[in-house]
Amino acid sequence: MSVNVETRVDPPGSSEFAADTWELKERIRERESVLKQRRAFFADAYRRANDHLLFEGDDLVGFASVRRDGYILFLAVAPDRRGEGYGKRLVAAALQDHESISCHARATNESALSFYEHLGFEIIRRINGYYEDGGDAYYLRLGDGSSLREKFAEFFRRSMTGT
Repeated sequence: MSVNVETRVDPPGSSEFAADTWELKERIRERESVLKQRRAFFADAYRRANDHLLFEGDDLVGFASVRRDGYILFLAVAPDRRGEGYGKRLVAAALQDHESISCHARATNESALSFYEHLGFEIIRRINGYYEDGGDAYYLRLGDGSSLREKFAEFFRRSMTGT
């Protein structure tokens, strides 16, 4: 059975889907102990970002909140929908308006680090005590600002052909 995935955007200044994204983020936090933000911080960051959302019917399955400088504030995919290319789609959406994108990932979040590495992100540096709970993070970046769209397109060509 084919599933129709709809892409929606909540532009800066809007928070139409903020409650849906908070609920998905909280489900992930409870299950995996990541994406730990206070609600006020999350709501403010979400409202200021360009938010890319993926829906299956009425169900939010993933989202990426991207600042105007290409920094990914939040990237989340429902645990039962991972491995279906949704994370790649969200990163591709972030790349639409930027030559280079970046993010932080918890140093202990091996699945996130593996995902970002698979897409070609480079670890720029480790930041000790980055998170409010004292956890360390890696700062990651994809692209050097030159022809990133072509590099990403090449990545997708390779991943589709298996080479």
